[in-house]
Amino acid sequence: MMIILYKNIKQLVQVRDEGIAYVQGQEMKDLPVIENAWLLVKEGIISDYGSMDTCPQNNLYEEIDCIGRVVMPAWCDSHTHIVYAGNREGDFVDRINGLSYEQIAERGGGILNSAKLLQNTSEEDLYEQSLSRLKEVMELGTGAIEIKSGYGLTAESELKMLRVIKRLKEDYPIAIKSTFLGAHAIPEEYNGNADAYIEMLIKEVLPQIAKEDLADYIDIFCEKGYFSVAHTEKLLAAAQKYGLVPKIHVNQFNAIGGVAAAVKYKALTVDHLELINDEDIEILKNSGTMPVALPTCSFFLSIPYTPARKIIDAGLPLALATDYNPGSTPSGNMNLVVATACIKMKMTPEEAMNAATLNGAYAMGVQKELGSITKGKKAHLMITKPIHSYVTIAYSFGVNHIESLML
Repeated sequence: MMIILYKNIKQLVQVRDEGIAYVQGQEMKDLPVIENAWLLVKEGIISDYGSMDTCPQNNLYEEIDCIGRVVMPAWCDSHTHIVYAGNREGDFVDRINGLSYEQIAERGGGILNSAKLLQNTSEEDLYEQSLSRLKEVMELGTGAIEIKSGYGLTAESELKMLRVIKRLKEDYPIAIKSTFLGAHAIPEEYNGNADAYIEMLIKEVLPQIAKEDLADYIDIFCEKGYFSVAHTEKLLAAAQKYGLVPKIHVNQFNAIGGVAAAVKYKALTVDHLELINDEDIEILKNSGTMPVALPTCSFFLSIPYTPARKIIDAGLPLALATDYNPGSTPSGNMNLVVATACIKMKMTPEEAMNAATLNGAYAMGVQKELGSITKGKKAHLMITKPIHSYVTIAYSFGVNHIESLML
């Protein structure tokens, strides 16, 4: 039996004796820490922990000395689009030159540009490009990740993306969840006829996804100029028959009622929420639907940040994720997400760490296995380089403080 004893840990962070699903409101300020700690892992499962004055003595254990280092659960990144082809550097320059997100889309940039490129990329090439990104985020401490389709926008290419996600899941020890986001944009051939495109996704793609077991979740971009609340409800109702749980893009640019539709269909998460009104907050209370903020998307696009204080102070939970994608967040760095949440959204380091670990695990349905240092959970851990405290990760935002990821 493989038994590893991590000892002399400067801070063992996110230690929870009870396996709770998530924290919300004032609870998010509490981040349980053991100073000068040890952690015992047996066959990849957290077995025990405590302060060094109770450290077990046994020559049979493999020992890892963590002196000066922080050990905590690996980041759980519950919203990414890392399976894509090429890049959108042209859009980046256009935006600097004053074009809006909508103007870039109108001139052939945006999601449709990514879709054309992906449609002409082989599955093998797409796998290799995506794998390099997956390895990159693992080096930055991510131990669980949700990956969406949505850059195919044809039945064939959406399925190609989902098959790549499935291969990544089979080939690597990181926890991966797959989300079908065929309704990410309206393809050119369906221009002006979103109804027909939704119908095609329901009739042609959903049955094939179920047949090949290609997705855990269903997503849709519920936004003006993309898909309406009526489209959202129609797609979610159809997806229910296949057991696909909703995780919905809502309120990025406009609040059009997507939050209410998501809660109605028992969505696991509502993501973006750069604009959120009092009615949406009331709807989310006691719903079990996790709000998810994507601060580095706001940073990259220079759009408003999700009002984290308003959400948390209303007693709601909040998760943080990267939104890693070619157009609006070409970064999967969860350390930067945590730092940006503290700097720009006025979250405390404790709130941000809870949002990126325990609440992030809930936001991708793995909270029973990951997200906290709890006996019986998987030991998906990150070990920092020698640092002053866990606050250093947010404070010293320009440095990668992660030394190793243990899966």
